[in-house]
Amino acid sequence: MSSRHLARSIVFQSIFEWDFRNSSREEALLSLERNTAEFGEGNSEKVFSESLLKGVIDKKADLDNIIVKAAPDWPIEKISMTDRNILRIGLYELLFSDRKEVPAKVAINEAIELAKAYSGEKSGGFVNGVLGTIYKELGEPGKEETSKNRKDIPFEKMPIQQLAGAVVYSIEDGNIYFAFVHDVFGRWTLSKGKIEQGEDPKNGAVREIKEEMGIDITIEDELLKNEYVANHPELGKIRKQVIYFLARTERKDLTLGPSGGLDDAKWFKLQDIETLNFYNDILPIITKAITIISSKK
Repeated sequence: MSSRHLARSIVFQSIFEWDFRNSSREEALLSLERNTAEFGEGNSEKVFSESLLKGVIDKKADLDNIIVKAAPDWPIEKISMTDRNILRIGLYELLFSDRKEVPAKVAINEAIELAKAYSGEKSGGFVNGVLGTIYKELGEPGKEETSKNRKDIPFEKMPIQQLAGAVVYSIEDGNIYFAFVHDVFGRWTLSKGKIEQGEDPKNGAVREIKEEMGIDITIEDELLKNEYVANHPELGKIRKQVIYFLARTERKDLTLGPSGGLDDAKWFKLQDIETLNFYNDILPIITKAITIISSKK
């Protein structure tokens, strides 16, 4: 199921872009193709992904009407863009998927997992409540169905993928500025990417920042190492190990590289970054960077 879970994540990302940009169906399919190439690494569920994306878009009006009826206190435009697109995906699978392929409980649980991963703390409960209400209205079909999950791989035996990134800063007229990238899930984060075979992590970070933000950087310090588990379409669960550096550059215009997962790159003054929406695991890295920079000043 790991490949299906990844496929749903990529479809969600593409549906989010489609909703955010008010794109056409054809543009959404191109977005799916781009995001699959960026994050899927040979996703084996191409047919599933395309079918799910097309279905959600084609049934959007019906899905939204059902969501409104199940959550009358939440007009569709008042539901966050993240949550409403997760609901659309979950509801489409609940109503229109082949239950032999996607049992009802799998459709609901997968939507809850998307909400936990990409939305706020209470979103999992909200998505569960809406889809659960609809599920009960349907008579709880397939109540005893269970999914055929792939056997979990022990953590120590998971394949490892190495990445490198950086906290990029500049000092101008006595002010400290940081360069961040913004992803389609509404979070500001650090630029990072995969280290190539045999590549030094520092060189990998320099290359990735150049490709992603269009600037040349100078590595100054190693900050922290971060590790998390992700799903690979062929390998299943893998360990992603990221090493972050502190890097300095001149404050020049940022040019966002071609990436389906990012939609912006900007400079921010130090005093302004506390208002930004970061992922929790990024905050300690930025905090350490600020401490080092302040000691140098």
